[in-house]
Amino acid sequence: MHPRFISAFGALPAELQSALRPVFDDAQFQAVLTPEQVAALMQQTQLDADALALALLPLAAACAVAPVSRFNVGAIARGVSGHWYFGANMEFAGVALQQTVHAEQSAITHAWLRGERSLEAMTVNYTPCGHCRQFMNELNSGTGLRISLPGRSVSTLGDYLPDAFGPRDLNITTLLLDKVDHGYLMQGDALAQAAIAAASESHAPYSGSHSGVALRTASGALVTGRYAENAAFNPSLPPLQAALILLNMQGEACENIEAAALAEVENATLDQFAATQATLAALGCTQLTRVTLRKA
Repeated sequence: MHPRFISAFGALPAELQSALRPVFDDAQFQAVLTPEQVAALMQQTQLDADALALALLPLAAACAVAPVSRFNVGAIARGVSGHWYFGANMEFAGVALQQTVHAEQSAITHAWLRGERSLEAMTVNYTPCGHCRQFMNELNSGTGLRISLPGRSVSTLGDYLPDAFGPRDLNITTLLLDKVDHGYLMQGDALAQAAIAAASESHAPYSGSHSGVALRTASGALVTGRYAENAAFNPSLPPLQAALILLNMQGEACENIEAAALAEVENATLDQFAATQATLAALGCTQLTRVTLRKA
């Protein structure tokens, strides 16, 4: 079991611990539950899906990286595929607070990067802030997304975000989690190509500033992240943060990054380089390659 889970795991009811132990003791566990695992856990614990997700929140919150607030928030994005994706807040000492990742953003992005195509529910241990409500409104699940919180009846995003303004009001037809391919040409080494592939799947319908990041760690792992733009602009998630979410969910420290590549459009309306460079430097990585996206 990854060390970050031990304390939270030990505080769970004995019956739930027994059911979860084979999953969390698996060295390959990367903070995702398969449909088969979810079904088995529900059968063993006699908990329905909402109750089980709520019971798992302490384990999701254990994934938080919160050196500034010391306040851990956990979330579980429940995909229509039946997969459940953990998420947690992330903060980065030494850079602006705007680089922070909220737990709901983490879980959603985790699902997106794993290939999930739509969400049916979000479970979180604290009420979603306005920033996160707006971020969720970018999803193709719309305001019908179910929101589950401890001690409350299940509501919808529409209940938490009345009179919502989002991509549909701007006639945007490709929504977050929809499959896209912007078709950028591959070039450069493996790290650069991974960043380009990520940028080809980024969501930037307002600015057209597609971008992607690839990270290589000391362990040899390679993870990518892609830009997720938002109709309200400020809740947009940079590509580096997306990659850091995946790295964290896989159980590797962000301080282990050795090299990175950022792929973005030349003379784009939005430039990700300076913020990416600053955040990576705060994490101890100074090797950042800039790649210009090209089409045939």
